[in-house]
Amino acid sequence: MTERFLITGATLPTGEHADILLEGDAIAEIGRITDAAGATVIDADGLIALPGLVDLHTHLREPGFEQSETVLTGTQAAAAGGFTAVFAMANTFPVADTAGVVEQEATLGRTAGYASVQPIGAVTVGLKGEQLAELGAMARSRANVRVFSDDGFCVADPLLMRRALEYVKAFDGVIAQHAQEPRLTEGAQMNEGALSGELGLTGWPAVAEESIIARDVLLAEHVGSRLHVCHVSTAGSVEVIRWAKARGIDVTAEVTPHHLLLTEELVTSYDPRYKVNPPLRRAEDTEALRAGLADGTIDIVATDHAPHPVEAKESEWDAAANGMVGLESALPVVHAAVVETGLLDWADVARVLSSEPARIGRLPGRSEGVAVGAVAELTLYDPSAASVFDVDRLAGRSSNSPYLGRTLPGRVVATFHGGYATVLDGTVRPADEVARLAARRLEAARG
Repeated sequence: MTERFLITGATLPTGEHADILLEGDAIAEIGRITDAAGATVIDADGLIALPGLVDLHTHLREPGFEQSETVLTGTQAAAAGGFTAVFAMANTFPVADTAGVVEQEATLGRTAGYASVQPIGAVTVGLKGEQLAELGAMARSRANVRVFSDDGFCVADPLLMRRALEYVKAFDGVIAQHAQEPRLTEGAQMNEGALSGELGLTGWPAVAEESIIARDVLLAEHVGSRLHVCHVSTAGSVEVIRWAKARGIDVTAEVTPHHLLLTEELVTSYDPRYKVNPPLRRAEDTEALRAGLADGTIDIVATDHAPHPVEAKESEWDAAANGMVGLESALPVVHAAVVETGLLDWADVARVLSSEPARIGRLPGRSEGVAVGAVAELTLYDPSAASVFDVDRLAGRSSNSPYLGRTLPGRVVATFHGGYATVLDGTVRPADEVARLAARRLEAARG
């Protein structure tokens, strides 16, 4: 397959219309291009050319839970959703708490070829919250880890959290906290409020998130370190983060697509597809999250893509696993929640779904966006292609999407990564073909 593409008539995030020439793994030219002999021509009239999306919060499950997802299937899902780089959370088996495990994950990503895989290291050994993991060894490894998280579990011990924040300063790392006070959420099944009382389900109070964020921003200020807050879900959390930023504390935050669009009323169906941690919140929280993303209090959108096998989700509510798949649906959901509502434009989308997550995760070569000389990590998106989201849109191993049967705007048409198209005309390339191209790229890079 050729590695030269001429994309004609695309709409850039700025709103300008231009042709884009991709040669190998770089953007060679932008403008009116009349001479591109030998290039595969892609008519992008009506399509938006976004820089390849970057997800700072993905669960790829491998090693250990391959029945849910693998690095291969997870990066296929990423490519289908327009993502060219994903940060893989540490809750694998064995846990990604050593240099050996994170290097294994990075190698699996390079072999798969659909998207870059940047491992996230565990903060504590075995995610148990008892002693720090090998943070320095993971940072010095070939995986070059800069983000550390026990996601799924809160680093609840304040002294341990302080030590982690101090440790990562040495290599410009960041602690990504799952903000959930465990004592306040024992047995929690949904958002705490009037509806949880009506349904007879144990509530997950907003203060359990807000109190940890308040503690941790003060710890980050005290030691002068970087803190990132995972999946912010309440209006009060937005206010705490806004206060911390006004104070000059080095804190960043993410919101998931599902917390921007879905609310707790869906739980009345007892459909486990809507069971997630943190839980779906009130409409007032959703509005505050959208406003926080629009005004920059919340820095990025991250999917918290959490695949599960059928048996883990298709059960009674209290026994079902928490989590939703989100890579394939993220861009249309963001489109619906904050672009169609006028809160963000496409330049903002490029920022919150590409350049800012790359900056927070210290992922190199992603800051230029769609520009001559920049890496050819590109996503073509058709904003007019509204359709019912169904299982045919899911390219990963699991199907626990909350959007099945829902009409969503837009569709990813093409994704370019590593100098070739991993998705073209909405179709994910065969795994053997992409792996072969990835191997050829790696050989060329090694010289």
